[in-house]
Amino acid sequence: MSFADPGQLKLELESTQALGGATEQSIRIFFYYRLILASLLGILFFSKTGPALLGHTDPGLFALTDIAYIGLVIASGLLLYAGRPLSPNQQTFLMVFVDIGAITLLMHASGGISSGLGMLLAVSIAAGSLITRGAYASLAAALASLVVLAEQVYAHLNQTFETTAYTQAGLLGTLFFAIAILAQVMARQLKTSEALSSQRKLDLADMEQLNDYVIQHMLTGIIVVDTDSTIRLMNESAWYLLGMPEVGTGSPLDQACHKLAVQLAEWDPEQHIPPEPFRPAAGGRELTAGFSLLGENNQGGAVIFLEDTATVTQQAQQMKLASLGRLTASVAHEIRNPLGAISHAGQLLRESSEIPQADRRLIDIISTNTGRVNEIIENILQLSRRGRSLPKEFLLKPWLEQFIGELARTLNLSAGALQLRIEPDSTLIRMDPSQFRQVFVILCENSIKHFDREREALSIQISGGITRESGGPFVDIIDNGPGIAPEHVRQMFEPFFTTRNAGTGLGLYIAKELCEANRLGLDYIPPPYGGSCFRITFPGRGNQPVR
Repeated sequence: MSFADPGQLKLELESTQALGGATEQSIRIFFYYRLILASLLGILFFSKTGPALLGHTDPGLFALTDIAYIGLVIASGLLLYAGRPLSPNQQTFLMVFVDIGAITLLMHASGGISSGLGMLLAVSIAAGSLITRGAYASLAAALASLVVLAEQVYAHLNQTFETTAYTQAGLLGTLFFAIAILAQVMARQLKTSEALSSQRKLDLADMEQLNDYVIQHMLTGIIVVDTDSTIRLMNESAWYLLGMPEVGTGSPLDQACHKLAVQLAEWDPEQHIPPEPFRPAAGGRELTAGFSLLGENNQGGAVIFLEDTATVTQQAQQMKLASLGRLTASVAHEIRNPLGAISHAGQLLRESSEIPQADRRLIDIISTNTGRVNEIIENILQLSRRGRSLPKEFLLKPWLEQFIGELARTLNLSAGALQLRIEPDSTLIRMDPSQFRQVFVILCENSIKHFDREREALSIQISGGITRESGGPFVDIIDNGPGIAPEHVRQMFEPFFTTRNAGTGLGLYIAKELCEANRLGLDYIPPPYGGSCFRITFPGRGNQPVR
């Protein structure tokens, strides 16, 4: 069973209502025409200022008929404005029927067909046929022809006029049918045009809905502003990238993002210089903006395209790493076979009693380095096999409390080595939980491996909350280790960069990649009192309390 689209049904109803309104308007125009015609004939007759032919054969009949005609026209007007008990077609035919009778009597009282008043019937037939879309055209023409012919027969039998005019009556009847046929042709064309217009209206409405859906669900932020930099359209991605500002359609662009408004004001389309990246708020995402003018002669405002530089950089990096990942995974897989043989041979040599004690140091070197190479291979394979992130929302504090307990047992840390402080407790984050766990394990293991004192002195503080600048959550992993030298800060997230002889240089790189895959930021912040601090920042949410 299929169901009609409510939007399409609404448009069809509006189209039907529009057609009904047009028909009613046509009936009102026809009513005003008849009222003016009846009144004008009465004024010309009673004031003796009109043509002498008006009522010259039977003045009494002309006067009585015109008064009755005016009354019937007024009655049809009252029926029209007071609410019609009849359908528009029925009411229109009734009006045409009154016109046929009244005008025929007025024509008879004015000298018959030779008076020329019979031509007024042609106007009524044409108007009625167009209003009813040809439904009563033939019937009205036949009725008018019969009435005119009956009037001529009556006049001939009573010798009202000196001469007969059957030929003129026949020609007038032919004119009525010609008008009826023409009205039917025009009615069919009108129906076709109205159907085509209604279909085009539905198609345009469907296209408008489709365009609106596409714009609202684009990953690229779209903002449309007028010549006064007033927002006319902002899709969901743009609102999200700007930090969910409390503005909407009709608000100045400056209220949504001052820096973006400044870039738009300073942008010169003739120079083709790309604007500099900017952050809507401190700690927010770094964005790049593109501008394009709208309207005739570029005088209709502008459309702004917003891109997250982290996403663009990630896409470019993913394209480069895709082929590199396949290559490194293939190389790593091929290395594992001879590496396993070397490691196995080293184990056999260790078990041999014939190896001198001095040479066993060489076996230890083989074992240590094969283990290191195997760790590098595992990291490379893990990076190449990394699946797509599946982010979801969860409370940060309960998740970290459970994670810290598991991590302390896994890494054999003392109870006080890991400290947690999250304010407020209701802080929500959105990320893939498994990848979030992997990032924390890498950062905590990094603090342990680089700690230069006894394990018991190690202290890792995990604090988080909501930043005042962006309104988004953050998590800091702070240790009391030696810290990172300033000359190494810019390279720390590069693959295979390490300051340890036994390190692989892939840990921080993998952590950075996982954060960017979830549209998060991972930065190093050197604490003023020593140690290291890695901060994970989340996009602003707008509905959380500010710390």
